[in-house]
Amino acid sequence: MRPVIAIANAQAGSSETEAVEEVVARLRERTDVRLAHTEGEDDLREALAEASGRLVVVLGGDGSLHAVVKVLDDLGLLPDVQVALVPMGTGNDFARTIGMRRDHPLEAAEQVLDSEPCTLDLVRDDRGRVVVNAVHVGIGAEAAVEAKPYKARLGPVGYAVGAVISGVKHKGFRAKVTVDGRQIRRRGRMIQVAVGNGRYIGGGAPLLPEADPGDGLLDVSVSWSNPRLRRVAYAWRLRKGRHPYRDDVEYLRGREVTVVGEETRGNLDGEIDDARSSHAWHVEPGVLTMLLPRSPAPAHD
Repeated sequence: MRPVIAIANAQAGSSETEAVEEVVARLRERTDVRLAHTEGEDDLREALAEASGRLVVVLGGDGSLHAVVKVLDDLGLLPDVQVALVPMGTGNDFARTIGMRRDHPLEAAEQVLDSEPCTLDLVRDDRGRVVVNAVHVGIGAEAAVEAKPYKARLGPVGYAVGAVISGVKHKGFRAKVTVDGRQIRRRGRMIQVAVGNGRYIGGGAPLLPEADPGDGLLDVSVSWSNPRLRRVAYAWRLRKGRHPYRDDVEYLRGREVTVVGEETRGNLDGEIDDARSSHAWHVEPGVLTMLLPRSPAPAHD
């Protein structure tokens, strides 16, 4: 195994700090490990500046993974670095897609030690920003905003609460969606356009249930659930991954996606973007090398 740089949250609580120490001790049985506690992008840049040729193990959730990949991309180090994930976040959505154990950091560390490198895709938007898991505009971004007051208290359930509130409050938006140059037929106001590599968002909701982060394609879900009750029904069916079977949802794949129309906010790997009238994304195949477990954990363990 390559020498390791382990990245942990500098503001973690005592129980999480203990789990980090256990994971690092386990990794040190097999290789050299340098642990870096980081608090922001400047800390990450300093910790990853000499990451070339190393394995970067992210001890955190989806936001931590996104931040590490973003900095590695900014530094031009993605071709020379392998990345692994020990899930220690709230949602751990990308961990579900790649089959990492959640809620058991030491068992996830064991998976890392028994993993093999695989090349995965990244999504890049029209501002040059990378997305590891998924990006969506419309009701999903609004749901993340609505969930904020509940997330700390309820954990992943807070996401579901936010989804229902946003389904009641927000009426959708008018826009033109194009996938690989083909315009999707309009059906009135949209409530969501989702694009990504990962299957899950919001602590386990299968937004893109057929996504494969290594197939060189983006999965795309477009929903027009316009009347209020249908918006709420859509939100609940989304929690079970059944929304692609609705008659007001179109699910497809492609390499380039654009959304142009009324201003909408976006959610990029959990980060809320400003409202814009135009969004665009494309896939960059095989640019991220991650260690994936040989024996994946079930998505709902």
